[in-house]
Amino acid sequence: MSRDLRKYAQQTNIRLIAGGLIVLFVVGIGLIYFFYGQGAALTGLLCLFVGLIPLILIWLMFYLLEFITKRANSG
Repeated sequence: MSRDLRKYAQQTNIRLIAGGLIVLFVVGIGLIYFFYGQGAALTGLLCLFVGLIPLILIWLMFYLLEFITKRANSG
């Protein structure tokens, strides 16, 4: 039985990123809510979502570049 180490590494990276985001949102927003209240927590949530937009755009660009290069190399 062979192991696909690239797939394993990719899966591990996705899990680490997802876990980090969950901790950031749950713990971060939870602490803001605990110390400052609901209004501040909603503002913090909005700021986190706005802060993620550049990261998502960069990820989409890399995904698009990967798709284009795979398509160009296969033909």
